[in-house]
Amino acid sequence: MRFARRAELEPYVTKDGSTIREWAGPGYAAMAESQSVAEATVPPGAATAAHHHVRSEEIYLVTAGRGRLRIGGGEREIGPGDCAAIPPGSVHQLHSTGDEDLVVVCCSSPPYSHGDTILVP
Repeated sequence: MRFARRAELEPYVTKDGSTIREWAGPGYAAMAESQSVAEATVPPGAATAAHHHVRSEEIYLVTAGRGRLRIGGGEREIGPGDCAAIPPGSVHQLHSTGDEDLVVVCCSSPPYSHGDTILVP
């Protein structure tokens, strides 16, 4: 059985600066081969580094907090229940603007990897 429980997931800081709990993907509790699912947390007032992925398409689903999401030249306010698709090669960045952590479920296909993440000045 490929199963993950949040309380058992070890958080780590990813290349973009967010704290990540990896739910599923190659080498994680809920082993998946061709995609990954993670929970990203950005504290109030913080932002991830602007970046893009060479190969991965991402889907962001906001589950808590408030913020701004920039994708390419566009930016919009986000909150719980908002969902965005981010094509490969699109520069994107999260800003946490509320009083609580901005929490986003991130789905990536192919799976997230540090090597596929390019930071943008």
